[in-house]
This record gives sequence, C-alpha cells and structure tokens, in this order.
Amino acid sequence: MRLLSRFLLLLFLIATTHLAHAGEGMWLPLLLKALNEEEMQSMGMKMTAEDIYSVNQGSLKDAIVHFGGFCTGEIISDQGLLLTNHHCGYGQIQQHTTLENNYLEDGFWAMTRGEEKANPGLYAKFIERIEDVTAAALQGVTETMSKEERQSTIDKNLAALEKSVARRAHEEVAIRPFFKGNQYFAFITVTYPDVRLVGAPPSSIGKFGADTDNWVWPRHTGDFSLFRVYAGPDNLPAEYSENNVPLKPKHHLPVSLDGVAPDDFTLIFGFPGRTNEYLPSYAIDQLMHLEDPAKIAVRDAALKVLDAAMKADPAVKIKYASKFASIANYWKKWIGEVQGLERSGGLARKQAYEAEFAQRLQNNPSLQTKYGGILADMRRLYTERKDLVAPRAYYGETTRNVELLRLAGLFDRLVGIYEANGEAGFQNFKARLLPYLEGQLKNYDPAVDQQVFAKLLALYELRVPATYRPAFKREPWEAQASKLYEKTRLNNLADITKLLEAKPEDAVEKILDDPAYKFYKSLAAPYDERVAKTYGELDNVINDNMRQYMAAQMAAFPERTFYPDANSTLRVGYGQVNGYEPRDGVTYQHVTHLDGVMEKYVPDDYEFDVPEKLQALYAAKDYGRYADANGKMPVCFIGTNHTTGGNSGSPAIDAHGNLIGLNFDRAWEGTMSDYNYDVSICRNIMVDARYVLFIIDKYAGAGHLVEEMTLVHPKTAAAQKPDTAVVPEASKKAKKKLKRRKRNK
Repeated sequence: MRLLSRFLLLLFLIATTHLAHAGEGMWLPLLLKALNEEEMQSMGMKMTAEDIYSVNQGSLKDAIVHFGGFCTGEIISDQGLLLTNHHCGYGQIQQHTTLENNYLEDGFWAMTRGEEKANPGLYAKFIERIEDVTAAALQGVTETMSKEERQSTIDKNLAALEKSVARRAHEEVAIRPFFKGNQYFAFITVTYPDVRLVGAPPSSIGKFGADTDNWVWPRHTGDFSLFRVYAGPDNLPAEYSENNVPLKPKHHLPVSLDGVAPDDFTLIFGFPGRTNEYLPSYAIDQLMHLEDPAKIAVRDAALKVLDAAMKADPAVKIKYASKFASIANYWKKWIGEVQGLERSGGLARKQAYEAEFAQRLQNNPSLQTKYGGILADMRRLYTERKDLVAPRAYYGETTRNVELLRLAGLFDRLVGIYEANGEAGFQNFKARLLPYLEGQLKNYDPAVDQQVFAKLLALYELRVPATYRPAFKREPWEAQASKLYEKTRLNNLADITKLLEAKPEDAVEKILDDPAYKFYKSLAAPYDERVAKTYGELDNVINDNMRQYMAAQMAAFPERTFYPDANSTLRVGYGQVNGYEPRDGVTYQHVTHLDGVMEKYVPDDYEFDVPEKLQALYAAKDYGRYADANGKMPVCFIGTNHTTGGNSGSPAIDAHGNLIGLNFDRAWEGTMSDYNYDVSICRNIMVDARYVLFIIDKYAGAGHLVEEMTLVHPKTAAAQKPDTAVVPEASKKAKKKLKRRKRNK
C-alpha cells in the first residue's frame, strides 16, 4: 500500500506540473490572443485580447506605466492622473516633507494644479508596442558556437537592431531576452519626465500595519498615492516646465464602484521584477536548505539586537525604525518562501517533473541526442557549488547588515578607483560618496552597530567553515568589536570629511591603515578567492545550461503553454478573487473592511495609529457612495494573480476593463511564487478602489480629483445590457465600436 500511495502521489505531482494553473503566469500582452484569451474568458473576462493590448487603438496597455523604473502606475483620468502605491511614491513624499509640512505624517493633497509638486528624476514610461525580434537577434548563431562566441554574435545583432527598429524621434527601444535567452522581444517606449505629486494619505493610512502586517493577510493598508503626468503643449514628453500641460492619454482606466465578490475575474497589468520558475530541483533544494536559511539566520540575529536597542532607547527607535523595517522585509519573505515551498511540495513537484522530462527525452531519440545530458550536467554543476552557497549567503548578509563593514566596502571601492584611475577617478567618486554617506550616517548609532557586529561575526565564525574565512582571533567578539569601533574613523562623518579633504594619496594611505578597513579586507580576501570566484565561474556555466534546459523543456512538453520569467517588462497576470486556507483549521475571507482597521487601532503606535478624522467617519458610518451593499467600507481584497516585486502599484482590473483595486503585496504563505506558484495558497493583496476613493473624497476632501475620474457600475450595466461592458468603458474608440455593433444587430 505504501508503494502504491507513493506511485499515485508521483502521478499527481506529474499531472499538476504539466500545465500552468489558472492564475499562474506573467504573460506578454501581445501574445494573449494566441495563448490566453480563451482561458481568460472562461474565467469570466468579458474583454478581448485586443482590448488589453492593441497598437491600432487605445487599449488597457496605454494606461499602464513603468513608474520610475521600480514600480507600476496607471492613468485614471483623461488629464494624466496617475495612481500608484504609497510605498512607491514614498521617496517623493519624503523629499517634499519638512518640519513645517510633514506630508509623511499628515498626508498631502494638491487642491489646485499649481500646488502639484515636481519630482526631478521621476518618470512614467509607456509601452507603445512590443515586437518579437528573435530571428534577427539570433541571426548567425549556431549550436556549435562556444558560449562566448554565441553571446558576442547576439550582442552585435542587438546593437544593430536597436538602431534599425522603426521608431519616432521621441520613442526609445529596449530589447530583452526571454526564456533564458531563447527568445528576444523589442519594447518601443515613450518616457515622460515631468511627473508631479498630487496626493498621498498620511502614513497612518498608507503604511497602516507597517512591519507587523507586511507580507500578511488579513491586511488593512490604504497603500496608494497620486501623481500627474505632464507633457509639452504637443502632448509629447518634455522636461519640467511651467508651460507643460496634463497628459492626454490614449486610454485611462475607469474606476468601478461595484466592488468584488468571490470568483470575480481579476487582471493585474504591470512590470514584475524577477522570477525563476524553471529552475531545476537542485537549485530549489539549495534555496530551501542552504541559501534562505543562512540569510534568515543573519537577519534574525541582527533584528534581535536592533529590537532590544530600540526598546531600551526611544532615540534609537527613531533612528532605526526604517532600517529595522528594511531588514525585516525580506527576512519575513524568505521565511514564508521556505515554508511555502515545504507546504506546497515544491521540491517534490520539481523532481517529479524532471522524472517525466527525462522519460520524454528517452522516448524521443532526437531530443535525447540533443538534450539527454542536460539534467546530469545541471546536477553536477549544482553539486560543485553546493558547499559555497551558505558561505556566500553569510558573507553577503553579514557585510550588508553590519553598517561599518558596508562603509568599509565603499572605501574599498574608492581605493580601487584611485588605483585604476588616479586623482581624477578619486575626486569623481568622492563627489558622489560624501552626499551618500551623509544620508547613511544621519541615523547611525555606532554603539548599536557595534553590538550587531559582535553578534553577526560570532555567527559567521560559527557557521562558515574555516576554509572560506580568515583565522579569527581567539578573543570574545564583544571585545574585538569594542577595540575596532573605538579606533576606526570610517563611521564618523566629520572624520570622513576631514579624511577626504586630504590629498588623494594621503587619504588612501589612511584608509588602508584604518582597522575597520583592514578587518573588511581580511574578511573579503578568502571570500573573493575561495567562494566568489568559483561560484561566479560555476554560475556562468549554469546560466548557459539554463538556456539549453529551458529550450529542452519547451521541446519535451509541446502541449504545455510556457510563460517567460519576469524581467521588469510589461506583463499580464490573471486570476480570480478568492480567500484561502493557509493551514489546518484556518480560513481567510477574500476581503477586509474598515472595521478591521479600528480593531487593530492602537493610539500613538507607529504601526496601528488611526487619524482622528478616519475614526470620526467610521463612527458616523459616513462612507458616502463608496460603501458595499451591506453598508460596510471595504479596504483590501485578495486574488490568485501571479505577482512579484515590481507589480507594486499595478492596477487590479475587472472583467470589463475597469479599475477595482491596486496591487501592493503578497500573502506570506505564497511568497514562494517566484519559484513555485501554487493556486491554493498564492494570493496577491490589493487595496479596494472604493477605499482609495473614500480616502480621497471623504477623508481628504479632495473630491475634485474624483470628479475627473470616470466612475462606473459595470456589474449593473452588464446585468441590464450584457454587451455594454465588453470593452474598456473610457475608450472613445471602443464606445464607437460598441455603437456600430448595436446598429448591426
């Protein structure tokens, strides 16, 4: 019976790895017609692929922007109003904050266009069109080429392509590899550099729940901010000028007032950062059991030191609140990642998939000849690098989380630049280094960092084999840290400024003699030589093998629809609104309400304080037209959409093409979706569009912003006139097409 059970489990795992689950995948919008339209419509979508991506008329893609290159935003009015997350706009909000006008604490709302605030360096990038340029990119590439010859040929092809792709004067071209370098697509883009801050709720709304609720459902965060894209008088990109005018977009997203219900279709449109869905089981094994545990251990130790110091001293708490949150962010994500992979059987699923892959190769002589040794090669390469994985993670996290070592690393760069480029290089890097260090040391406490140093170096000595580290002194780390921090001058801004004012050769000599710099170099030398060098060499070969393994998978499973890994290019993810069961006996609903905000309310707490006006609106149940059918104020909801970093700020779009929410996070149990999507526990978290409107209108009193939006009731319209909401409702061309359709009937 035990053997039979194992055999049945193996069959189940193989079956579930063949095809992407509904909701899995980050799809190229130009391929939706061929690959996804039928499934999307079977899940409830009322649009066509042409309504989502078109080069002939306004479509959803014309409302989506790459916000600053690190988040997604969407246009929600015909006057260039842009919606993104509060955490995406946080840097700009902080930049405009002063003691007199604390926009982080109090929020900001421009009541006139003249009050909207410029943000030098911030941009909104639109995608004009996407083209498959694989044939041209791989022209002249042969299977007999070495890795270096292949890449050299491709680089020359891409350089020529970037010049030859048709584009207008204000358009740019970027070519990106897909499927590990087996395909290439060109993105023709238009970038608007004048993006102004329009509105943001206070952090008590925009960051409600802060660290505690990060990566967690249920969530009650109003994570949004508003900007406006400006253009020249000709509606083309223009640098900031008082003569600029609000952009007239090809399309803007209408905003639905009907809300969501379980099983409603949802579409996420944005610029996801990085995923690795097609790694072999050996990589997942090392991630679960070596890499993530090492990174978790270092950050766990650092967080305990910071937590104790922050509790002991309010001044330290102020200085380190942001740093603590930053360190905790991925610490928490990695824990969820490992647990999710374990719970979903991610490793076993990969192994079962590889077993069938190998069987399919054996059944196909031509594929066996071409790819028969690929998995064995991958296993060998990962085995060779196995002992280096944890030391690499411990080194990276230790030198990142001990601030003195991070500072020493910057000075090491300065020394290297001086040795390579002389005084000119030194002065150039110095000009950038000093302003950066001013920001880094503004909230730095040497006494706290000294404790972190002692704790993390003790862990490093314990966990990293002697082969990969220096021979440390036989002295307690607390004593070593005390001496080091007393003598170094690399963590004091006044000392650093004085040091860098000296002649470059004198400054370099003093840096080389500093005890912190010497310690950093003693740590780096064995790591660079015995870990980084070999790891890098193996990784280069692994990456080339991954290209071949990816091609082999696509050849061996011709019935499977593969989606490319995320690489910060425009993608569509589709799914449905749904709760989930994270563990035995626990069921999560699909939506949260303002009631939950008040349940979490802790007066004067930096995570869970609630503004008095929001309390008053809640007490009076003064929700205006934004309440749900039960008179409650929705705040957030979850769906099965496949998302990752970079999808922050992505619009959640309903079956008819209307905005229903704003993506901002993932549920903790499903953070392993970067490697292994599982529809049962992978959930993306979205702010309900009605909560966004409620905060803008009723809380902020900025109803003029709501007035410029297009508010719709798609569910009501669809029930009354089934064919009136099948295309994006704000598109003039779509409306004309709909009228013609009616006349033809």
